[in-house]
Amino acid sequence: MSEYLVLTAMGPDRTGSVSELTKLASECGCNIVDSRMAIFGLEFTLIMLLNGSNKAIYQLESKLPIVAHELELITMMKRTSGYHERDFVHHYQANYAGIDQPGILKAVTAFFATRNIDISSLKSEIDQETNHMSAAVLIALRENTSITQLEADFVELCEQFDVQGCLKSVQSNLF
Repeated sequence: MSEYLVLTAMGPDRTGSVSELTKLASECGCNIVDSRMAIFGLEFTLIMLLNGSNKAIYQLESKLPIVAHELELITMMKRTSGYHERDFVHHYQANYAGIDQPGILKAVTAFFATRNIDISSLKSEIDQETNHMSAAVLIALRENTSITQLEADFVELCEQFDVQGCLKSVQSNLF
């Protein structure tokens, strides 16, 4: 029976760290089902969903602390169940951009939460020199969601913060 493990690692942005972590997963007999990696300042962060036999997952859990120490990484692991198909039928990307203001990301995430809409992925950036920010939020909707009303409400929220916003249909809920 296949087991699942979520592994998160964070540390100095050095060439080869991701390679060492994926090598460890492979050597332990784990398969990388999904992964994301990003650079924040001088740090990188990686999150992976792994699956494998109980023995393979246990082996990775045992070996990771040594590899993490060598790479100066902070790691966290949690066993989980596999992906469960949900009844989402439409995928959208909510984009907004403008001059950064405190609370805008909080307002956007609350906008979706109060409508019981799951955020699949979120990416936001601020240009430190111009204070211009942009964000993309991937969401998945069920059949009964009115996209027309959702888009009108989202654009209204963006106008309150004096930023440009829109919703567009996409093929997947992943960047």
